Amino acid sequence: MVESERPVGTIVPFNGAQWPNLRPLQGDFVHLEALDAVRHGPDLWAHMKAYPFLWDYLFEELPKTEADFLKLISEACAKADWQGYAICLPGGRVVGYAYYLNIVPMMGSIEVGNINFSPALQRSPAASEAMYLMMREAFSLGYRRYEWKCNALNMPSRRAAQRLGFSWEGIFRQHMVVKSRNRDTAWFAMTDQDWTALQEAFQTWLSADNFGSDGGQKQSLRVLTSAARATGDPAQE
Repeated sequence: MVESERPVGTIVPFNGAQWPNLRPLQGDFVHLEALDAVRHGPDLWAHMKAYPFLWDYLFEELPKTEADFLKLISEACAKADWQGYAICLPGGRVVGYAYYLNIVPMMGSIEVGNINFSPALQRSPAASEAMYLMMREAFSLGYRRYEWKCNALNMPSRRAAQRLGFSWEGIFRQHMVVKSRNRDTAWFAMTDQDWTALQEAFQTWLSADNFGSDGGQKQSLRVLTSAARATGDPAQE
């Protein structure tokens, strides 16, 4: 038999990644711990209840009461392939959460998603560091691919993906029906091959030298991560 000359991809010495164990993750601006509805839910609800827009692009319907919210968190944490982190500021305030989703250890693929940041966390170094800690943990567990997906209409999420160093991969048209509405899904990802440069970018950005006495950044994270992105979102470039 003549060996095929068609391209078939490179051999990958890969035996699978580890399942996330939700160990605590400590940063300079924030720390992450396994999300628990009873422990974290009331504080989260206090920071989120006045902002119904936070649920515009999430899968879940807007919770009307704290009991609804606690039920939402409990059900999400009970999903077999969802692993949630509570995002906590120094002093213990719980101001957001995010999940590992679509976890496929044998293929080395994992997604960060169902991210919900209260206004107390949004657009802060703590928010960026939380995402860095989760991606660092994923690659340390042996994952080859780290995904970010969002409603294609969610431009703040698409901008965030670019800033964090995710590469644009396209739009899946009519991918889902969410809350009785069509959802086209924008796909982004970073790989283990991207990670060395991205980690250096984050370490530079998060260093104390990068922030002035007023807390403002000296170097932009978007600029620092741009060299490691394979492709850019055409709507953002």
